[in-house]
Amino acid sequence: MGRQRRTGDGKAGRCLPSCCHHGLLHRVSAGARTGDGAGRTTTLADVAAAAGVAVSTVSRALSDPGRVNAVTRERIQQVADQLGYVRPGAAPVRSDQTQAIGVLMPDTSNPFFFDMIRGAQRELKASGRYLLLIDTEGSDHLEELLLTRARIRCDGAVLLAPRLTDARIDAVERSTVPLVTVNRPRRNGPSVVIDSASGFGQAVEHLVSLGHRRLIYVSGPRSSWSNERRWRTITRTAARLGVKVTRTGPHPPVGAAGTGAAEAVVNSGATGVLVFNDMIALSMLQRFAERSLRVPEDLSVVGCDDVFASACSHPALTSISSPAEQAGRVAVSLLLSSAPARQRSPVLPTHLVVRASTGPAPA
Repeated sequence: MGRQRRTGDGKAGRCLPSCCHHGLLHRVSAGARTGDGAGRTTTLADVAAAAGVAVSTVSRALSDPGRVNAVTRERIQQVADQLGYVRPGAAPVRSDQTQAIGVLMPDTSNPFFFDMIRGAQRELKASGRYLLLIDTEGSDHLEELLLTRARIRCDGAVLLAPRLTDARIDAVERSTVPLVTVNRPRRNGPSVVIDSASGFGQAVEHLVSLGHRRLIYVSGPRSSWSNERRWRTITRTAARLGVKVTRTGPHPPVGAAGTGAAEAVVNSGATGVLVFNDMIALSMLQRFAERSLRVPEDLSVVGCDDVFASACSHPALTSISSPAEQAGRVAVSLLLSSAPARQRSPVLPTHLVVRASTGPAPA
C-alpha cells in the first residue's frame, strides 16, 4: 500500500490550512477514497487485518457503532481513516460537486457540539467527503447569511440547533443546498432530534424523589426550539408530581450567563435547579461557592449535555447525557441518502447521569 498523507492529528487525508472569513471556518476532514497506489479499493478485510479484529466486527463498528465497545470502535475508525476506506453504497460524488458538506453551529466554544462534529466528520469520511465548519455565533441573521454564502462551497448542510424559523429554513434550502437540522424538527424536511425534554422530565422526578418541592428552570435563548419543549415537559411533570416550578431567563447558552442566573435562583427560594446547559450550570456552581452556598446541601443543580467538564467539577454535576456523536452521524447519513429516506426524522433518547450536585432537599 502506498504511503499515506497525514493530517495534523496523525490521520490519513489531505490537510488544508484553516482560515476564517466573516465567521466561516474551513476544516478539512476527509480521507483518501481508495487504497494502494495501484488503485485497488480498500476493503473491510483490509481494515480488519490492520486493526486485528474480525471483518464482522469492522462492519458493525462502521455501520452500527452502538453495537461495538468504544475502545474497539475508535481503533477501527482510526484504521479505516488511515487506509482511506469508503463504505460500499455511499452516494457517489458527481464531478460538479464540491465534495464538502457544511456544518453550521451556533457556538464553537460550546463543547456539546464537539461530539456532533466528530460524528459528522466520521460519516463524511466514510463517504469520501469532507467537512466545512461554520460558526454562526448564535445569530439567526448570520446563520442565514453564511448559509447562503456557503452554497458555492458545499453540496449540502447540517444545521446544529438552528436559530432560524422553520419558514426561513425552508426558504433558504429552496435557494441554496439540501439541509438537515439537528434539534429542530421540520415539517418539510429531514431532521434529527435529541430528546433532551424527556431527560428534563427524569430530572424533575429525580429532584422530587429527593424531597424538593420548589424547582426553578434556568432557561436558554428564546429562539431555541428545544428550550420551550423542555419547559413544557418540566411543567407537566411538576404538575403531575404536585410540586411548584418557576423559571428565569431567557439566558444566552454561555458560561458568562451563570452569574446572573445564580443570583436569580437564590432570590427565588427554590431548592432544586434545572439548567438549560452545562456551561451555565458549571458557572453557577462557581458563583454559589463564592456566595458560600453549599451544593447539594443548600441547592441541588442539574445541567444538560453531560460535557466532559461536568464529571470533573466540584461537586461533580448531575447532567442529562445526550448521544451527540450519533446525532452528527445520523444527520450526515440523512443528508447523503436518497430523497425518500431524507424525509425521516429520528428521535434519539437521553438519560440522566446522577452525580454529587444533587442531594436531599434542605430541612
